Amino acid sequence: MPPESQTANNRSLQTLWPSLEGQLVVSCQADPGSPLRDVRHIVALARAAEAGGARGLRLQSFEDVRAVRAVTALPIIGLTKTDRDDTDVYITPTPEEAAEIARLGAEIVAFDATDRPRPHTVSELVDAIHAAGALAMADISTLEEASAALEAGADVLSTTLSGYTPYSPQIPGPDWELMRALAARGIPFAAEGRIKSPQEAALALQLGAHCVVVGSAITRPDVITSWYARALAEART
Repeated sequence: MPPESQTANNRSLQTLWPSLEGQLVVSCQADPGSPLRDVRHIVALARAAEAGGARGLRLQSFEDVRAVRAVTALPIIGLTKTDRDDTDVYITPTPEEAAEIARLGAEIVAFDATDRPRPHTVSELVDAIHAAGALAMADISTLEEASAALEAGADVLSTTLSGYTPYSPQIPGPDWELMRALAARGIPFAAEGRIKSPQEAALALQLGAHCVVVGSAITRPDVITSWYARALAEART
């Protein structure tokens, strides 16, 4: 593994995933146009998450991974988000992006493993991630996609994209049924997607998640504010 991708404690990839068992991973991301979409703010969010007890971080973009890697030894799940005209797949859609994210310090690289038209196969992405010395995390939306990703060599899975493909359940909260189905098959997974409270995070563990990833409910005050504003608007009517 290149020097840029080594953490201060030289963590072994073989012990990385077990070290996250039962732990909270905080997604520190901000959409374009958000006041927080500045690498300095992402670094501050990551440091605050670590101070609060996060045992891993999920980060978007080359610059965010590079900057946060410089200030923490926590495991990083890294990814890119790239809008393309030829596909709806936008989370780390190419092997080149996946390899660069690993080179910059992400021990785990997340990528879209959904069953949608894609510029590169899941196997190609997994091979690039492994060649770069990282673990491959397949973001899936269905049980079938999970099985296919494992067959293609993915190390671990995340329920990130349930609700974001047209054929997965379009529900306002977490996809509990998908979590139950993955656990019943003995498939290792991180619970992620619309988890909005500590109680929901705890339930995800009870349903079999290896770890829990929370983003908006912790690191996006603009999104959280909109929840309250919408609830009050509904109450007025």
